Amino acid sequence: MTTGPLPIRTRPRPRPAPARRRGARTVLRAASRAALVAALGGLLVSGCGVLPGGGHDDDRPVTVMTWAPLHTTGTNAPGMTAMARAYERWVNSQGGIGGRKLRVLVCDEGNESVAAARCARRAVREKAVAVVGSYSEQDAAIFSPISLAGIPYLGGYGITHEEFVNPDSYPVNGGVPALIAAEGAQLAPHCDRVVLVRPEGVTGDTWPDLLRAGLRGAGGTGEVVDLPVPAASSDYTPQAGQVLGRLAPAPAARRCVSVALGDSTAVFIDSFRRVAPSGGTGAGAGTGTGAGAAAGAVPGVRVGSVLGSVSQRLVDRSGGASGPYEGAAVTGWYPPASDPRWAAMRKVITRHAFGDNAIDPADAGVQTTWIAYTALRRIVESLGDGPVTARTVRDALDKGTKVTTGGLTPTLSWGDDYARSVIGYPRTANTRVTHLEVRDGRLRAAKGIGDGPGATGDVREALESEPAGGREE
Repeated sequence: MTTGPLPIRTRPRPRPAPARRRGARTVLRAASRAALVAALGGLLVSGCGVLPGGGHDDDRPVTVMTWAPLHTTGTNAPGMTAMARAYERWVNSQGGIGGRKLRVLVCDEGNESVAAARCARRAVREKAVAVVGSYSEQDAAIFSPISLAGIPYLGGYGITHEEFVNPDSYPVNGGVPALIAAEGAQLAPHCDRVVLVRPEGVTGDTWPDLLRAGLRGAGGTGEVVDLPVPAASSDYTPQAGQVLGRLAPAPAARRCVSVALGDSTAVFIDSFRRVAPSGGTGAGAGTGTGAGAAAGAVPGVRVGSVLGSVSQRLVDRSGGASGPYEGAAVTGWYPPASDPRWAAMRKVITRHAFGDNAIDPADAGVQTTWIAYTALRRIVESLGDGPVTARTVRDALDKGTKVTTGGLTPTLSWGDDYARSVIGYPRTANTRVTHLEVRDGRLRAAKGIGDGPGATGDVREALESEPAGGREE
């Protein structure tokens, strides 16, 4: 068998076309190129800048970021990022946000400046149009990068003062300052002396004045004692002993402690129970009807706190009606979790969170994230068919676009002409609060508190009466 090279077959060379046909083809190609250039020029003049089917701005997803501390020894808020993911799945199943797909980036803020700055830089790099429904105490680390990029901070948790003064911030609630002031109003009828147990550091330095303003605004004359403690500790026995010592001058039935330590609140209350004397009336004396009001895990002292530090989940795992929180006065921003206005959020959690137990419908962070994304949706829809960028979103916010949230908040607006902005807290668009209490093991609307339905109140005057210089010495 022959193994030599295969013969190579050649085709005859085509004969050149006559000159007339070559000239005709050259003319046609030139005409086609001219037509294409004219078409491209028309597209550029019209502002499209792309060929049909080539991917318009409208086809690009609306990219946003939600960050929160997820695995720290201090306060964590995994429900906020989980709620953002569930909202993304839900709104995309409904056709997107303003007709565009929503793309949610989540980031572990780490509760420290390096990780927080990394999240902020990623938001810039990914061209996020907003940071939505997020939690961070690292205000300098987060605001510097996003402010330079013009990215709005929409619906942050409200833990820092910067969120209520920075022009790049658009809060949906009155923040922790509003809760502290509301706590003062709720404790006013019952307390001759209140020890405020709050985290060390500048974040809480204004809280004693706010608590005092709330007390006085509600007609109270009680004294406020400030007790800063480490934000994260496995034992607060020494500090709990200090609370008892500082409450001693007040009559036994008029002693109160307000604890606002986030996830560490439960640790403090456990330490307080161990050092408190046995016997006496309960923490909820005269308010609760459950066993805890009679037995009293913290005898002789009325306990107050804020949502985010005390939740229904904490009450449940601490013994419910027989636990230390029975009768406790708790303030929040929104209606109680049992309110029917939360029905839409609950449905989204049930259908799109896929059993993620990080999402507690009664958690203030989860609720804030839901409201922040509701606001984002309204803003994007207001842009119609126009481009959705950080600049256009911010312009819509700044021009005073009205945002409704199904009654969960008042109508929100952050325009320059917004009449209800608060002196000293100029970014505030919502000073409404809700007064709650733990009754029969459940967080319910407080009885006889507030000036509106569902034990609601307004702390605008208390926020404005805080001394301009901050904490009194």
